[in-house]
Amino acid sequence: MECVGERNIGKRESGQEDTCKWDRRNRDNKIRHNGNYQNHRTEKVILSKRLQMLADMVTPDSRVADVGCDHGFLSIYLVQAKIASRVIAMDVREGPLQAAREHVKAYGLDTYIETRLSDGMGSCQEGEVDTMVCAGMGGRLMERILRQDMEQMRRLGELVLQPQSELEEFRIFLREAGFVTDREDMVEEGGKYYPAMRVSWGGEGQTDGETGQKLPDPGVSCAAARKEMPIPRVLCDRFGEGLLRDRHPVLEQYLEWQKATLLELQGRLSREDSWKAKMRLEEILKERQVVEQALEYYT
Repeated sequence: MECVGERNIGKRESGQEDTCKWDRRNRDNKIRHNGNYQNHRTEKVILSKRLQMLADMVTPDSRVADVGCDHGFLSIYLVQAKIASRVIAMDVREGPLQAAREHVKAYGLDTYIETRLSDGMGSCQEGEVDTMVCAGMGGRLMERILRQDMEQMRRLGELVLQPQSELEEFRIFLREAGFVTDREDMVEEGGKYYPAMRVSWGGEGQTDGETGQKLPDPGVSCAAARKEMPIPRVLCDRFGEGLLRDRHPVLEQYLEWQKATLLELQGRLSREDSWKAKMRLEEILKERQVVEQALEYYT
């Protein structure tokens, strides 16, 4: 199994089953007839676990910008479920965006969902939306998207984010940019682990992950303002404060899997005598120590 935060597997696979799981009864409706999609107006989109997690994080009655909308199924679901009153579905690629247009039209939701070719939030005007959903891309790319429209990001009510890689670096960026995380979740699907977070801007500087209060010593704890076991900042950035604080079962599953993987690597490297193997073994031992430290919050 893989955690998207540990391996760079963030490239979107257009058309994969993860995008939308279809009801078997309606599966044949995916087939094009005479060059047009069949009408799906009476059907309900069934999302994958990963996309459902994101939809559940969006505050009801939001106006949503779906950045990197791919084929548009998350946008369609948000409107069908009456979570979003309006969605602007945006993608930097014309191919997936055209597919999204066709799907939106097939579901009869043209009035509620607008599609735009856009690099990040570039084609979204100030005040058009109050929520942004951004998922299915690497943390470095997601950071660039947020940075290039930072003033607009700060004015949004919430950002629902699901970076596929560089999670630790991305969390550090959010914290140092003044964003406060108020909800985290994680799912396992298809042998991969997907963490997600909902954030809003709380002011410049480093903040506590839930309360938004400035921490006097951010290197010591990210739970100093609460009467609970303090969590070292390095673990908060690495695995997510909310997931650790809530003792999220999927995170525990991931940590146990990673510990077993590291133990296997440790045994293999300990039987080698090269200097490269010894250096790698030192890295594995340090990594295992961090994982085991995180697992202590489940005991």
